[in-house]
Amino acid sequence: MAPPLTPATLLSVLRAEGLTVVEVGNWRTHNRNHKGPWGPVHGVMIHHTVTRGSAATVDLCRRGHSTLPGPLCHGVITKDGRVHLVGYGRANHAGMGDDDVLQAVIAERALPPDNEANTDGNRHFYGFECENLGDGEDPWPEAQLRAIEKVSAAICRHHGWGPGSIIGHLEWQPGKVDPRGFSMQTMRGRIAARLDSNQPPEQEDPMAGMSNADICKAVWTTDGVVGVPDGWGAPGNTEWKPASILIDMGKRLRTVEAQQAAQAATIDKLVDAVAAGPAADLDALKAEIRAAIESVVIRIDADSV
Repeated sequence: MAPPLTPATLLSVLRAEGLTVVEVGNWRTHNRNHKGPWGPVHGVMIHHTVTRGSAATVDLCRRGHSTLPGPLCHGVITKDGRVHLVGYGRANHAGMGDDDVLQAVIAERALPPDNEANTDGNRHFYGFECENLGDGEDPWPEAQLRAIEKVSAAICRHHGWGPGSIIGHLEWQPGKVDPRGFSMQTMRGRIAARLDSNQPPEQEDPMAGMSNADICKAVWTTDGVVGVPDGWGAPGNTEWKPASILIDMGKRLRTVEAQQAAQAATIDKLVDAVAAGPAADLDALKAEIRAAIESVVIRIDADSV
C-alpha cells in the first residue's frame, strides 16, 4: 500500500533501471481521475494489447476507443523494449476484479482463483500494456520480456515491494487471458532474481531502438533552443537549426568555386597577354598581374568558413 509515484519519480526510477523511456504527449496530466481516485497503489498489472505495430499500439493505448476512453494504461512496452509513457493517474486498464486477489497482492502471498469482480482495479494498480497479438503464437522478444522485468523491478524497488506485487490481468479479472504467451510465475521469478541480485541498474542507451532516420531527424532538425553558434547567424534566430550550418557551408563553397573560376579566367588572360610579344611594358604587366590576383584571391580562414 502506497501513494503513487509522482510523474517525475516514475520517469526517474524507470530510467535508473536502464530502460529506454519515451514520453508521449501530455502523459503527466492524461488520466481518468474524474471517474474516481487513483491510489493507494498495491501493485503492477501486466497486459497484452491484441494489436500489431508499435506506433498504432501506443496511439490506441493513449487515446482509447469509442467504448473505452484512454489512457488504457500508464505505459506501453513495445516489442523493441521501449517504454512509452501515455498516462499518469487513473487509467482504464484493470477494471473490476477479485478482492481476495487484491488482499493476496497486498500480503504478497499465493494468489487465489479470480472468481469475483467486485473491486476497482483501476484505483489500485499501475498498468502496463505490452504490444502482442495475444494469440499464443505472436512472439515475445527477449528485449520486451526484459523490459517488463525491469519496469516491475523499478517500481518494486521504490515502494519496497517484492515480486508478489506483480500480477497479470488474467489473475485479476475472471475471463481475462492476458498476458498470453509467457507465464506470470516465470516473470515473477525473473523479477525476484533481479531484485535479489542487488546489481547496479544498467545504463540507459539513449539511442536504443532508434532508426537511422530517427537519429538523423534528432540531430539535424533540432530547433533554435540550443542557440546560434557565433558567426553562424543572428543571435536569437529561432529558425536556426543544426542543418543551417550545412546550408551556409554550401553557400560559402559555391562562392569559393566562383572565385576559383574567376581566378583561372584571369590567369588565362594574363598568359595570353604575356604571349602577345615583347612589346609589352613589363613593369605595367607586373602591376596588372598583381592587381588581378589580389582581386580574386581566395582567403580561407576561421572567420570565413
